[in-house]
Amino acid sequence: MGTLEKYFEKVLWSSRLMVLAAVVSSLLLSLLLFVITAIDVVNLISHAGDYVGATTEVKRTLKIEMVSHTVGAIDGFLLATILLIFALGLYELFISDIDEAKNSGRSSKVLVINSLDDLKAKLAKVILMILVVTFFEVSLSMTFVDALDLVYFSFGILMVSLALYFGSKSTH
Repeated sequence: MGTLEKYFEKVLWSSRLMVLAAVVSSLLLSLLLFVITAIDVVNLISHAGDYVGATTEVKRTLKIEMVSHTVGAIDGFLLATILLIFALGLYELFISDIDEAKNSGRSSKVLVINSLDDLKAKLAKVILMILVVTFFEVSLSMTFVDALDLVYFSFGILMVSLALYFGSKSTH
């Protein structure tokens, strides 16, 4: 039974390498999102000249669209960052420590993950920031018909503020 048990445990331990599929996929998706978002930013900058020659009413619309696209770009970069943190965290937890990160003098412990709780905490912070940015993006296009709409918007701001407050308290 000892030989069979050793073989089974070796296979079981080697099965952790399946996580490499998630690591590589997350890295590729992160790279793709960084590139796509960077292209969107270049397109946004190239259309910035349209704002200069526009009439006052068109300027207002263009300004809202440009701010909305800028916030969307922040969202894209944050999502790409989540995927990068996820890939690095999975690799460190299941495969091996990243020696380059630990030996680097410029490494800031942001990407050093020691447990699943560390990974969850880092991902939760970035996801919270995406939610805040998305709330801001949606609020740019809101129209208030009556006072109740303003109350709902104020309640949303209160909830975002509380989320940020409690999120910062969790680190202390």
